[in-house]
Amino acid sequence: MKKIDSIKKKIRYRAEYRGFKEMDLLLSKFVKKYINTFNYNELLDLYEILEKDDDILFKWYSANSFSEVISETKVSKLLKNFKID
Repeated sequence: MKKIDSIKKKIRYRAEYRGFKEMDLLLSKFVKKYINTFNYNELLDLYEILEKDDDILFKWYSANSFSEVISETKVSKLLKNFKID
């Protein structure tokens, strides 16, 4: 299995099985929409975000600004602006 396929598999799993239903929905839909558009480094950025606890992610997503907990990258900007249809 290629490195990129391996990280995508980990990302899909981590996005869908979080334990906090709201974050499961948000992150799984975000991943489905964008995972195949990201290069390897962007996938690593996404994986780093997904490694954060749900309460941290939820507070970050709900806030109007970025924080030192999640750095401002192309991926984090897309996620911050992502809305479920």
